[in-house]
Amino acid sequence: MDTSAFAKRYVAEHGSDKVMALCQHADSLVVSVICLPELISTLSRLVREKKLAKADYRKLKRDAMSDLADVDICQITSGIMVSVISLLESHPLRAVDALHVACALAVEPDIFVAADHRQLSAARKAGLKIVDVS
Repeated sequence: MDTSAFAKRYVAEHGSDKVMALCQHADSLVVSVICLPELISTLSRLVREKKLAKADYRKLKRDAMSDLADVDICQITSGIMVSVISLLESHPLRAVDALHVACALAVEPDIFVAADHRQLSAARKAGLKIVDVS
């Protein structure tokens, strides 16, 4: 699951119900090492934009940290970096989006869940079964 999907667990938006259902039925969940920093970045931006109260931010951060304790986190390896570079050279992706796809390719999940269409397209073309939660 990439951050665009994982964030829907904490910020109610279109696709949040689908993400929650996928998480409830999953045997395991894998995210890349960049997922937490990206999530904190998103939540912090919402606080700065006054769309999220600071107290709510602290609660969501605690919830995310607790949830991530039960999640497998894919670390960056030299093999993943080679895959990131290949994905960047062959698809119109941002570096962090390529990192999520490369991590998924390394762990070979049953499904790759995201809300970013370019990322989902790259993941599908790389052979991953995808679920769009946008």
